[in-house]
Amino acid sequence: MLAATALTGCERGSSAGPGESTAGPSGCPAAQTRAEAAVKRAERTDVPWSGPTGGPTATRGKTIAYVAQTMTNPGVAGVAQGVREAARVMGWKVRVIDGGGTPVGIQAALSEAITLEPSGIVIGGFDPRATSRQVARANAADIPVIGWHAVGSPGPSKRPELFTNITTEVEEVAGASADWVIARSDGHARVVVFTDDSIPFARNKAQLIRKGLARCRGVRLLAYANIPIPDAGSRTPQEVSSLLSRFPTAWDYSIAINDLYFADAAPALRAAGKRGTGPPFNIGAGDGDPSAFQRVNSGQYQAATVPEPLSQQGWQVIDEFNRAFSGRAPSGYVAPVHIVTAANSGGATSWNPPGYRRAYREIWGK
Repeated sequence: MLAATALTGCERGSSAGPGESTAGPSGCPAAQTRAEAAVKRAERTDVPWSGPTGGPTATRGKTIAYVAQTMTNPGVAGVAQGVREAARVMGWKVRVIDGGGTPVGIQAALSEAITLEPSGIVIGGFDPRATSRQVARANAADIPVIGWHAVGSPGPSKRPELFTNITTEVEEVAGASADWVIARSDGHARVVVFTDDSIPFARNKAQLIRKGLARCRGVRLLAYANIPIPDAGSRTPQEVSSLLSRFPTAWDYSIAINDLYFADAAPALRAAGKRGTGPPFNIGAGDGDPSAFQRVNSGQYQAATVPEPLSQQGWQVIDEFNRAFSGRAPSGYVAPVHIVTAANSGGATSWNPPGYRRAYREIWGK
């Protein structure tokens, strides 16, 4: 399996050669100005709640099956925790079934969920097309299915049939991470991208990150590290050591489609004598779990994250199910993109749109 591919050439976004200096004026003045403005907007912490303020009151006696791609994925686990919390407010029951990160395990987990005859099923962080037979069974049984990071865009889906899919706009998350690199580096960066191409959502995000970086001629993509999330713990340290050997001084920025790569990269970076405050300066384009915030806050091999509002999205899962059970349309809410650094985190270990709990409680009459 391909672990990392070095990328060279003189195309836009990869113009600097291995021996070229990145000192001097901006490598892309117009793109840098645009990136700086976008980053400034995304770093704001005073954005008011823009989600739903109306909807059906709470239905009773529901049971939700949350099928997880793998509970070792902090994003999947964080949303599961939000689902449990919101379900307690509703008086509903939740069963979490872990797919273990393998196709066979995920198919078995979804089959198990269907046999429980729940009121609704959550597809937590995996591609429904890999479980098309099970999804068809759930649809045939009139069990509403809601995705979290299941397909590429937020909102309802016909193929596969999902009542709605909950995610931030992947284009915005990918763009924000690329903008942060361009802005922070003054348009001069040599970047490694970490991804899991076995997950279509993640592969799409990684390609969008590459597209965002390509807006700046002074940015060069050194390598594209394709490491499946379930294997990240064992493979990332080895890959980082290899990258440091290949690019001992050139590698100065990283973007990962999930923060967990940097938890696994830290030992190798530390062993190589790299400072926790960088370089390489690392930004996660999801998911913003507590350990990522702790690394950012303490300057330990991660400088920023573009977090998913995991708890809010878990509450949104329950709100969307309540709308489905009540014969209503999905809310259509998509959380805004946000960039967290040590300067704006306030020491927090998560980010969620302010006021979401109160808003949902008021809708539900709880």
